[in-house]
Amino acid sequence: MSTIMMVNCQHSCWSINSTSLHPLIHQGPSSSRKLLPMVITKSAAAHAHRGGGAVQDDTNNETDINITKKGSGTSARSRRLLKVREEKRKKEYDRTHNYPAWAKVLEDACKHDSELRAVLGDSVGNPEQMKQKVQQRVRSKGPDFRKSKTGSVLSFKVSFRDFNPTDSYIWFELYGSPTDRDVVLIGSVIQSWYVMGRLGAFNSSNLQLANLSMDHNPIYDADKGFKVMPSSFHDISDVEFQDNWGRVWVDLGTSDILAVDVLLNCLTVLSSEYLGIQQVVFGGRRMGDWEEGMTSPEFGYKTFKI
Repeated sequence: MSTIMMVNCQHSCWSINSTSLHPLIHQGPSSSRKLLPMVITKSAAAHAHRGGGAVQDDTNNETDINITKKGSGTSARSRRLLKVREEKRKKEYDRTHNYPAWAKVLEDACKHDSELRAVLGDSVGNPEQMKQKVQQRVRSKGPDFRKSKTGSVLSFKVSFRDFNPTDSYIWFELYGSPTDRDVVLIGSVIQSWYVMGRLGAFNSSNLQLANLSMDHNPIYDADKGFKVMPSSFHDISDVEFQDNWGRVWVDLGTSDILAVDVLLNCLTVLSSEYLGIQQVVFGGRRMGDWEEGMTSPEFGYKTFKI
């Protein structure tokens, strides 16, 4: 509502409203008292002439303010949504037009290579993170990463199927058909394991140092080790391969089951650093597409003589 005031300062009168100050006639106090009704009348007439009155103007102004505030909130939300859509559209455009060719090759290769998927992890789709993952993999392999070793970053599965330590096969499933080098690697590990077993290495009755601290010079009782009942690996077959499966028959004899732990420790490093093993199965008579009696190299048969 517009405000009208009469101010008497040094016998001068001023009309003050919400927008400006208008000087009145410079007279004495008595004249000021006479002009007061006239001023109020003129102000009322001015309000009436504008139509709608001060109350209606204030109501309209308040309504306009509320609408403006409400409109501002809606606009801010719309701007945020628009920004999100623009960023999404830009990412899609960059992915379609600016996606590096090498990243696309890696992404496609992941569909058929579980090892590569394990290396890249959840970085697929983000070229920068993919690059970092590959660099980390190269650093972990050291200066020899260009060599032909194809170790697996995945741990192999271990299972037992009616395993009889004195009469059972041990099966190895590889990621592909082994090369001659792979056959020699696996065969050499099995051969070394067998030689140690024949010499009584897997005898849990004589593990004097296994649980001792090396902070102080330990004492080994040689007489006790000599008197322990010996345990010996009895027999083993040649290592055979058909396609991506390999097997070896074993008779652990009096060797303790410790021999199995030692073998798995060796195969774990062999798999991660050199050739890659999917699973190792202790026991069972037939695995995969193994065909008894098929010993022709033309059909993928290979062997390592123990």
